[in-house]
Amino acid sequence: MPAMTLPAPDPAFAWTTEPWGAALRGRPLAAHAQHLFTSKQLALPSDEGWRLAAASVGSTPARVMRVKQVHGQTVRLLRKGQVPADAASQRPDGDALVSDEPGLVLAVLVADCVPILMVDPRRGAAAAVHAGWRGTCARVSEITVTTMIRECGSSPGDLVAAIGPSAGPADYQVGAAPAEAFRDAGHGRDAVNRWFSRDGGTLRLDLWSANRDQLMTAGLRPEHIHICGLSTIAHPDVFDSYRVSGEQAGRMAGLVRVPS
Repeated sequence: MPAMTLPAPDPAFAWTTEPWGAALRGRPLAAHAQHLFTSKQLALPSDEGWRLAAASVGSTPARVMRVKQVHGQTVRLLRKGQVPADAASQRPDGDALVSDEPGLVLAVLVADCVPILMVDPRRGAAAAVHAGWRGTCARVSEITVTTMIRECGSSPGDLVAAIGPSAGPADYQVGAAPAEAFRDAGHGRDAVNRWFSRDGGTLRLDLWSANRDQLMTAGLRPEHIHICGLSTIAHPDVFDSYRVSGEQAGRMAGLVRVPS
């Protein structure tokens, strides 16, 4: 692939050069766990792509845990000492993974949906979340934090979160159905008004703010939530975007390795 001009992320993030191309990492998260968000330069999903992605976080495909993403709120839990030998080959329905098994890699695939990586440095736990508009409506990021609290003994104030490249608030156009779904799901009027904006006849959804707000509702400190600020739709030469490329779009991954 030809050399790309990489857009500048929020200062809490930095581009790194991998054998396969450019990856994005969050500086605060990097202090606690190996992780990355891939770019369009890595062909996913593919066996070779997963091998290269795993190597970039110091692991192998046999340690990469994934789910069959269904745009819901189900969290897959992989407890320390209880991870099946064939876990990497299983694809249970779900949109988030939580684990306290040291060295395990949690991964989600996206192409406009929001990838969220979280680490609990005190308890040695991590999470990876796939949050499209349906998952966000279903509070998947908030439920993931609740799972970490209940199953890993996490204190939400200890968690550090990184929100990777996805459809941005300036260009994620939606119809009336998502806004109605958010209201029907019990999200308050003030929240819906913050997350949805209308410019003339165009309705847009801010998934970054919606997930940030839900993480704060779950107890994360605002200063521990970091948004890279890069839209997949605005930078289709760098990121895979279903909105731009449709069925021809590839996928990007967010991966985080559970701290040892």
